[in-house]
Amino acid sequence: MRKTWHVLLGLASSAVLLSGCAGKEKSVLDPKNPVTITMWNNYTGAQQDAFNDMVAEFNENRGKELGVYVKASSEGSVTDVEQYVLEAAEKKVGARELPNIFTAYSDTVYTVDQMGLIEDLGPYFTDEEKEEYVEGYLQEGMFGKDGELKIFPVAKATEVFALNTTDWDKFAQATGASKDKLSTLEGVVETAEAYYKWTDSLTPEEGDGKAFYGRDSMANYMIIGAAQLGHPIYEKAEDGQVQIHLEEETARKLWDAYYVPYINGYFTSAGRFRSDDMKTGALISFAGSSAGATFFPEEVFLNDEESYPIELEILPVPVFEGGTGCAVQQGAGMAVTKGSEAEIAGSVEFLKWFTDTEQNVCFSVESGYLPVKKEANDMELIKKSLDGNEMTIRTMEVAIETILDYGTAYPLAMDNAGTVRNLLEYSMSDKAAADREAVAASMEKGASREEAVAAFDTDENFRQWYAEFCGKLEEALK
Repeated sequence: MRKTWHVLLGLASSAVLLSGCAGKEKSVLDPKNPVTITMWNNYTGAQQDAFNDMVAEFNENRGKELGVYVKASSEGSVTDVEQYVLEAAEKKVGARELPNIFTAYSDTVYTVDQMGLIEDLGPYFTDEEKEEYVEGYLQEGMFGKDGELKIFPVAKATEVFALNTTDWDKFAQATGASKDKLSTLEGVVETAEAYYKWTDSLTPEEGDGKAFYGRDSMANYMIIGAAQLGHPIYEKAEDGQVQIHLEEETARKLWDAYYVPYINGYFTSAGRFRSDDMKTGALISFAGSSAGATFFPEEVFLNDEESYPIELEILPVPVFEGGTGCAVQQGAGMAVTKGSEAEIAGSVEFLKWFTDTEQNVCFSVESGYLPVKKEANDMELIKKSLDGNEMTIRTMEVAIETILDYGTAYPLAMDNAGTVRNLLEYSMSDKAAADREAVAASMEKGASREEAVAAFDTDENFRQWYAEFCGKLEEALK
């Protein structure tokens, strides 16, 4: 992959004028007096290796030509990066200087932007340049009434549905189950109930059926589910302020399609990630990030000594029946902090180079993310770089189709964004897990599954949860 960069860089060198931004005729960059751009990121493993290679490539070629040297450092997790950035922005004792570029999500960038420390990147890109990027990716990083571009997209992901077809085929042959039902959430719930009852019937004991499905991010489920049902949780008002609400009817549909099957044992979430649950055989399907394709299991481990290989099929994440197609878009972007003209121009030049098609495809396929330019989301280009990795190819293929064919939803930048997302992530899922344990305890004492579940699957229980959720949401928005 790297061998093509030198050729492209040479072509770019002869074709691109040395301009610091779209509206400036004269460059503020000087190859004889290079500017150093500090950059903090959260990349690890393959991502970090791929990114470091690209930074070195930039510094040796395009950066040298322009007079820009990028000094990048991995600071740990994205949470670590955000902590260090906030400490630097607040000038806490012992904190380092703010970097010129850092990776982060919207809540952190929003907070730092409120301090007046984030550069609006919009003026540094022409309309033609902006048009080259997937529209939703740019919009996610736009803040305020005037839509200032504060977070630049560099690599994105969505969610896919992974199905263990090895165990599915046994179930389908025995029951006549159809994959066609897996395109909707209602169909997944119906299938999950049938799978639980079928696996329960395979043993003499009652109530030991297996879960069929799980999902990694409940916040994503809440956000895209509400959007599919026509009532987005996040909405931006005309003045640029973000409004948050979850209508009761929408909340009930979200509840019925997750909480109810969960307490019945049809869904589960035992391990840290649902791919872990598939690996142990706790479930045979899940919704998870397309960026996790390299972690999707190839075997099911029954115990320390027994395992068997499985085949996976990657499908689009199911949507609500009759709802609008909507998928989540996620992945940290890069923000540029205020600085000298040369520092900002150098930062912009690196971002333009990094997200150019050839470089971005190379980084994306090595890190498991999706490219951010429209022309880079070309499976023929991606396949050439993936060298026959069928699982990743299929995952990226489904992910790209999903992003380009569906609408997308994502959390908007606002005060207390992290608190709101945590509420979406844990409010329903924690209650479902706790109530499932109570159901299991009742069954151990002799109650049937139906009797145990009936104590929780009530209108009153839903209304109590919904009232508590709305109360916590209102408190977070004060």
